[in-house]
Amino acid sequence: MKKIFFIIIIIAFCGRSFAQTTTWKDDPMHSKLTFTVTHQGFSSIFGLFQKFETTIISSKPDFSDAQFVLSADISSINTEVKMRDDDLRSPHFFDAVKYPLMTFKSTLIVNTTGMKDRFKVTGDLTMHGVTKSVTMDLWFRGTHEDAMSKKTKSGFQLTGTINRSDFNIGPSDPFDISTDVMIRADGEFIKQ
Repeated sequence: MKKIFFIIIIIAFCGRSFAQTTTWKDDPMHSKLTFTVTHQGFSSIFGLFQKFETTIISSKPDFSDAQFVLSADISSINTEVKMRDDDLRSPHFFDAVKYPLMTFKSTLIVNTTGMKDRFKVTGDLTMHGVTKSVTMDLWFRGTHEDAMSKKTKSGFQLTGTINRSDFNIGPSDPFDISTDVMIRADGEFIKQ
């Protein structure tokens, strides 16, 4: 009897250990990583990173166990004003030569609302040589087979606010440029 019980435990453990994980990569044509700051308290300045890569690894179709890994090229920052973009790349802000990448690696995903498609994602955000834990809101927008490519795709939207001062980015005066930076990432991910 003990032998049978032991075998059942081993089979259950192996089944969990070898659960199939799926990797998803962002579709650059249908993905965007943007940010918004407030200038002098009354106008919003929008920008984006033109070069970034995101990978999702999950074993569940609802992505409730998903791990997110992102890497963005700081030199690809674009606010549609060359002088401002050059300033953002300079040591005055991001210092893109010294710190060329911004990275995010999730450490926890939790469904806190009871809605099956809404999550809180916590992870380590690194930029300007500083790593801080941040928590963002995640909306899983569903999965379908793309009619043209015949590939399986999933859609996500990530939103949240970070404090740029936590990463020693930019001037300390919050009047000129807000310390709060709103983040929004929209993406389609292709099953690999």
